Amino acid sequence: MSRWRLLVVGTSVAALATTGLATVSSPAHASICSAVGFHGGDVGSTGSSGSSDIGLGSLDFGSYRADGKKPQGPLVRLKGASRAVQWVTGPRSPNRTDQRFSITATDVGVPWDNGSGQVLMAFGDTWGKCAGQMVWRHNTMLRSNGNADLDKGITFPNAIPGSVRSGASVTPAHPTFAQPMLNAIGVRNTEVGKIPTGGIAIGGTQFMSYMSIHRWVGPGRWETNYSAIAVSHDNGQTWTTDNRTIRANVDLSLPGVSQVAQGHGRFQMGAFLRSGRYVYQYGTPNGRFGAAFVSRARPADILNLDRYEYFRGGAWSRRPADATPIVRQPMSEISVAWNSYLGRFVMLSEQAGSILLRTSPTPVGPWSGPKVIVPAAQTQGLYAPYIHPRATGQMLYFVASRWDDYNVMLIKTDLAKVR
Repeated sequence: MSRWRLLVVGTSVAALATTGLATVSSPAHASICSAVGFHGGDVGSTGSSGSSDIGLGSLDFGSYRADGKKPQGPLVRLKGASRAVQWVTGPRSPNRTDQRFSITATDVGVPWDNGSGQVLMAFGDTWGKCAGQMVWRHNTMLRSNGNADLDKGITFPNAIPGSVRSGASVTPAHPTFAQPMLNAIGVRNTEVGKIPTGGIAIGGTQFMSYMSIHRWVGPGRWETNYSAIAVSHDNGQTWTTDNRTIRANVDLSLPGVSQVAQGHGRFQMGAFLRSGRYVYQYGTPNGRFGAAFVSRARPADILNLDRYEYFRGGAWSRRPADATPIVRQPMSEISVAWNSYLGRFVMLSEQAGSILLRTSPTPVGPWSGPKVIVPAAQTQGLYAPYIHPRATGQMLYFVASRWDDYNVMLIKTDLAKVR
């Protein structure tokens, strides 16, 4: 068991999550533009990444670590049922997020309906210019126009300091620098980042699941410290982790401590779906090689782990360790939504660079076998497919990240052509 995991078990999980080991000094590459404190770069790194084309240094920053990164290339041309609509982020995006929000390179882009006419998008490791130099953030968020014609792409209004409806949370001192949502310790082999994995709005409050990264291991493999839910009461302007929702990634249980229980390791990445009387949270272990599981809670209990139920095949249990796979491994980041055209729930995931579609008559299954909707051969390096909340009909719109460009694109799939 790692030192971090021993700390999580032997010390207050809530205190660690809140303080972030505040005695750690600020790394040299921390951004002076960040209003949430230092968020620097994997202290103690041996150095493995960099692209002179966008001004990166030699340190190893989170998931942006592969050698020989390329600048953002042209939008890919897909054949068959799917086509790429636009680059959502980056210098080649019509949004020019590099200039308007200091987002030159990023990934993930989890979208969800905020309940009041916008679609929020939470991004992972993010590069962009701050005070004239290229700097890194653990995560960022943009607010998109919820009623935009997705055939023409996703659009973001300009950022306005203090405005919770503008394109991003920014400060008067740095009005084109999208602020990080959550800080992380930024120390190698302790916590190198916090990455969003899902989002949902309930009663005007925003809830975002994320994973705390302990270390990056290899392609598609990483270890987490825990997962948790962060809460925003101001439309994503500021976020606070609810410590009751922490799921420690340890294979043991502590009586009376809901955050430490066997089975929590199956829910290190979490995607939300609201259906009927419940909010469903789909979980996968850290990395892209585990199975998929599902839990549920009443909307009012989304922050109370003691009220969650775990699907164990035909029945529900209060014990996370009883959760059984709804889809066998290997599974990556997933998203689930109801589709009116198919009259079924749809699930997207990625395997070996291909985007896969599964369907089910219920939120828990049985799930169909996978159908390839974007083959890896057409565009290498796609991952993290997240269904857009406005994509309910024949055209399934989703975002996906491409590794070589390290940016997010919008793709649409004609479900009538999926065989």
